[in-house]
Parts: sequence; structure tokens; C-alpha cells
Amino acid sequence: MEEVVEQFKETILAAGRQRQALCIRGGGTKDWYGQAPRGDILDTRAYSGVVEYDPTELVITVRAGTPLAEVEEVLAQQNQALAFDPPHFGPGATIGGMVACGLSGPRRVAVGAARDFVLGAVLMDGKGEVLHFGGQVMKNVAGYDVSRLLTGSLGTLGLLLEVSLKVLPKPYAETSLRLEMPEEEAIRRLNEWGGQPLPISASAWCDGALVLRLSGAKAAITAAQQTIGGEEIAGDDFWLALREQSNEFFTQSNVLWRLSLPSVTPPLALGEQLIEWGGAQRWLRSDADAASIRAAAAQAGGHATLFRGGDKSVGVFQPLAPAVARIHQNMKNAFDPEGIFNPGRMYPQY
Repeated sequence: MEEVVEQFKETILAAGRQRQALCIRGGGTKDWYGQAPRGDILDTRAYSGVVEYDPTELVITVRAGTPLAEVEEVLAQQNQALAFDPPHFGPGATIGGMVACGLSGPRRVAVGAARDFVLGAVLMDGKGEVLHFGGQVMKNVAGYDVSRLLTGSLGTLGLLLEVSLKVLPKPYAETSLRLEMPEEEAIRRLNEWGGQPLPISASAWCDGALVLRLSGAKAAITAAQQTIGGEEIAGDDFWLALREQSNEFFTQSNVLWRLSLPSVTPPLALGEQLIEWGGAQRWLRSDADAASIRAAAAQAGGHATLFRGGDKSVGVFQPLAPAVARIHQNMKNAFDPEGIFNPGRMYPQY
């Protein structure tokens, strides 16, 4: 693997000398996310494999080019999993792409986001230097927690080589419930249940029905069912389709917005919606213009991302406040002084 790292370094140094953009890419399953990729492809898949895995410590260290499915299979053999339920969006998804995109699935509402599980990272910067951040325990951070900062950065700060991730045991038991109710009542009930000791590990409302997943001990699930009611749904197909956005809601439109809002926000009259994460994440299919959608989200105390499709000239991500933009630019300059790593992938000017 040292030869692969040396090849990465040579490619990066040559690109820096020529000011040639590099498109860091694993399986390419999320090429559509963010602004359009540009530059020569730097394929990470040659650098793959599990470096270290200690099931008793609940930590796994993996090279960035390792297929996500392969890591999940290794964890499943020990009845463990990546608890934040990362989406694949295709069979070629890699661990590096998972971290770079920073996306979490339905279980995020119960366990936390992808960045909460990143303990450490090894990065190659724009000078070809290999930098180590964090480690394999939770309490090892002073100053910027760069390993978590890389999560969701879309490869704009450097080439991720390795990552250490916290893993968790799989739930002892699970079941799903379906309840018919309007959107406003679903939001109210989700926030009401969220303040109670109920083992809700996922929620989704769409088209007049609220679906909940309960995870944990059988006794806790049985007690929660008596409190919540509803019709029991067999299997995990619903949640897998939701995670991979292969259900009817997501396949009916080419334009998809993702709204991050306070969970108690009343229904927004913007278009067809699917509500997740106890009301905090709302997927929107709408023909409304970007300014109107972002203004409505901001008024509610949140923000909006053009997640898939649409006119990306309006900006995929919420525009940064001036102070935050300066921090963003300073970080980019420090790690990528020649501006070669996935330029413009998050914001056109960076």
C-alpha cells in the first residue's frame, strides 16, 4: 500500500505545479451531490482494506477506498454496524465517499450523525504531506477537530487515506408501526414522543401516514407499541428504501430539496414533503424558486439544500455567513494552497 500512497503523492504534487484540478473519487455513487465535479479523476479504490478492527473496543480503522458494503459485512459478523445508517446510492460506495459526503440515514435521529462517529483520520494535503488527526478514542481532541471537519467536506480539503470509526452493536430487536394521520398531527406526535423514554430509532411521514421504527429490548418495544398503537409492519424493506431513496416519493421527481428545521416547525406550504428525524429533516419536491424555499426555511430557523437535480447555479448549499466563509476559505488555503482538490464542489468560489 505504500506504493499506492506514493502514487497519490506524485499525482497531487504534479497537479499542484500545473494548477490542475483533481476530482477525488471512489465509487462515484454520489457524483450528483454538490456542485458538478471537475478535474482529472484521482481514484481512491486502489487504497482499500481494513487496517484494524477491535470489536470489544467498538472501533474500526479502514482505508478510504474500501467498499462500504465490505465494511458492513465485516461488522455484521460481530453483530455490529455503522449506527448512523449511511446511504450507499449504488453498489460501488466507498468509506471515503461516505465520510466526504457526511450523509446519515433514518437511524440518525436516535444515535447521531456521521461526523459523531468519526474518531480519527489520515489525510494527504495539497503539499503531498500525510497528516494524522484524532485517534481511536473519543477524548483526544484539542483545537479544531479536523477529523470530523472532513466529514461532509466533499473532498475539498485533501485526500482522505484512512478513517477510524466508532461502531455499535446491532439492536436486539426491532419492529415498525404505521399510523394514519395528517402532517400537522404527525409533527406534534413526533415531538411529544421524542420527550418520552420510547425506543424510537426512525420516523417518516408521507402522504398521510406516519411510520415509526422501534429498536431495543423486546420488553421495551412491547411497552412502546401499547403506548403508540398503529399497525405493525414486517421486515426492514421500508427503511432500506428510505435510506437509499428508492421509494416512490424520491423517484417521482428530478428536483429534491433537503430542509433542516427545528423539529416543531409547523407544516410548510411549499410542495410535496417527506418528514424524517422527528420533524427535523424534511425532503421537499417543489417547483418553487430557490429564494422562496430558502427564505421559508430561514424564517423557520433552518436552512435548505438543493440535494439532487435542479438548477445548481442557485447554489447547492445554503450560502455561508461572511464570518463562516472566512473560516472556510482559511481552512481551504491551509490544506489545499493551490486549490486543486474538488474545486467548487461545495461552493463555486472555493
